[in-house]
Amino acid sequence: MGLITSRYYLWFKLNSSSSSSSPSSKKREREEEKGEMITYVRRSKRLNKDLVDENESERQIITYVRRRKRVSTEAVKENEEEISRKRGREEGAGDGDQIRAVKKDRVIAPCSSPHVSFLNPHSDFSWYDVDLWTEVAKHLDGQDLTALSLVNKWFDRLISEECIWKYACLRDMDVPPPRHVSFPWKLIYSAAFDGSHAYCYRQQDKHIDWMRIGSFFLDSPFVLLTETLAPSKRFNRPGTDVQRSIELTGSCSLNNAKTGIWIADLQLVRCPVCNLNTCEGTMQVLDARHAELFLEENYQNGTWEYEDLGQHRITSPASAAVGAIFDLKYLSSPSTSQILDAKSWVGASIDLQPRAKIGNHAVAVNTNLQPNDGLYVRYQVMRDNKVDGKVVSIRISQQLI
Repeated sequence: MGLITSRYYLWFKLNSSSSSSSPSSKKREREEEKGEMITYVRRSKRLNKDLVDENESERQIITYVRRRKRVSTEAVKENEEEISRKRGREEGAGDGDQIRAVKKDRVIAPCSSPHVSFLNPHSDFSWYDVDLWTEVAKHLDGQDLTALSLVNKWFDRLISEECIWKYACLRDMDVPPPRHVSFPWKLIYSAAFDGSHAYCYRQQDKHIDWMRIGSFFLDSPFVLLTETLAPSKRFNRPGTDVQRSIELTGSCSLNNAKTGIWIADLQLVRCPVCNLNTCEGTMQVLDARHAELFLEENYQNGTWEYEDLGQHRITSPASAAVGAIFDLKYLSSPSTSQILDAKSWVGASIDLQPRAKIGNHAVAVNTNLQPNDGLYVRYQVMRDNKVDGKVVSIRISQQLI
C-alpha cells in the first residue's frame, strides 16, 4: 500500500511541477524524478527479497531446533531404559554381592560366512551326528578313515568304533562275517592292506616277487589241497595218512584248519637248495594264511614254523603248475565250479603269465610251462601252539625238475 501511495505521490508531483516550469527545466526535473522512482523500485525489490530469505532462514532454524529436541528426547529415553536394565541385572546378580564396574576391552569380532537356510542357528542340523558320519564312513577306505580320525577327538572316537572297521574289512575283502575274531577289526584291516606278505617276516633273501590274489572264507575246518583242477576222488579222508595221499594222488585233505577269513598270495622265490643269487631256479608258491596270522606274537617272534606234509614228484613233462585250496563243504557250490572250469580262466598254452582265480570258499593258481622234465610239488602248513594245533597257514610250492 505504501509503495502504491509513493508512486501516486511521485506522479502527482511530476504532473504538478510540469505546469509551472520552463520546458528545459521541466525535462530535467522529470528525468531526475524518473531516476529516483527507478532507484526506489529497485530498493523495494531488494528489501522484499531479503525479507523472503530471512523468513526461509527462520523456518530452517525452527525445524533444526525441533529436530534436536526430538533427538535429545529419544536419547534421554534410551539412557533411562539402559539404566533400568542395569539396575535389574544388579538386583538379580546375588544377595549382597558387590558389583564392580569392569571396563570391557574391545575385541576384534570374527567375520561370519553366509550360510544356507537349513544351517541357520534355528535349524536342527548338527555337524556332529553319529548316524550321519557312520553312514559316510561306510563309503571310505582304510586310508580315508584314518585321515578322518585325525580331524579332532570326536572323529577319532567315532572312527575307533569296531562296527566301522568291521564293515570296511568285510566290504574290501568281499567275505561274509566270521563267527569270532581275536583282534580288533582295525588291526585286521591294517594287516590285510598294509602291503605286507609272508616273506616280509621270513626268508627275505629268497623272495623275488609276489601278487595279491584276494580273500576267501573257510566255513569249515575240512580243506582240500591239490595240484590239479581235476582233483581225484581218491584223496584221503580227513584224519588219515596225509603224506601217503600226497605221494599217490598229489592231493590231501586237512581236518583242523582255522575257520574264518583267509588271504591268498602268489609268491615267486629262489631255489631253496642253493644260496647263489645267479641261480635261475625259481619256485611258484601259493601262500594262503589266516587274516589274523600276522598279528600273532608267536608268529612275529618266529615261534611258529612251517612243517612239511609231504612231496609229490611228477617225472613226466608238465604242461602247467597248478595249486588249489578248497573248502570241502563247498566243493560242489557254483562259485567253486567256476574255479574247477579251467578253460574259462587259465588262458592259452602259449600264455606263460601266472593266472589266479578266487571264489567265496576256494582259490587256485595256474602257470603254463615251457617244455620241461617234470615238476616237484611240496606241501607245507603252519599250526598254532594251542592244544588243538589249528592250521593257520598253507603253502603249495612247485619247482621245475
